Amino acid sequence: MARTATRKAILLDDVEHLGHRGDVVAVSRGYLRNYLVPRKLAEEATPARIAEVEKLAATRAAQEARTAEQAQEIAATLTKTVLTIPARSGPDGRLYGSVTAADLADEIWRARKIRVDRRKIRLEEPIKAIGSYLVEIDVFTSVRAAVKTQVVQAGGLEFEEAPAEAEAVEELEADLEAAADEAAETDE
Repeated sequence: MARTATRKAILLDDVEHLGHRGDVVAVSRGYLRNYLVPRKLAEEATPARIAEVEKLAATRAAQEARTAEQAQEIAATLTKTVLTIPARSGPDGRLYGSVTAADLADEIWRARKIRVDRRKIRLEEPIKAIGSYLVEIDVFTSVRAAVKTQVVQAGGLEFEEAPAEAEAVEELEADLEAAADEAAETDE
């Protein structure tokens, strides 16, 4: 009857069917020596190393608690925020371009000086029309904020003004041609 010697190991990475990073697990001596250690998935657990891992876990838990509180404060601020994004559009309200998650992250930085990763902004597809939108942002694990976003017509040249400007250019060209013809007649 063979007796399998077990050792305690600290996982350095997640190992399927065994545990997550930082867990202290009991494994056979051969599995630890031949598989886990060479692949840098685990290391042999010593009493000092186990104490160090437990201390790190306690520190991480305290830090996550502080971070969760900060995330709640940021989420409250973002929920009160109304973003106004100017964009060029046609007469039917469709944008010439689109408003993306990166544009929203930049606008949040300009408005509130809060950095938001564009990948945390829950935008199914880019915004392609003028209007009001409610955009959700994952601030932290299980902390989400909804930001009111208004996409409005950009200042400057409106769509209806473009034909009037084209007519003005045509009139100016006609006046220049008439002046050139008049100058040619005076030279003769």
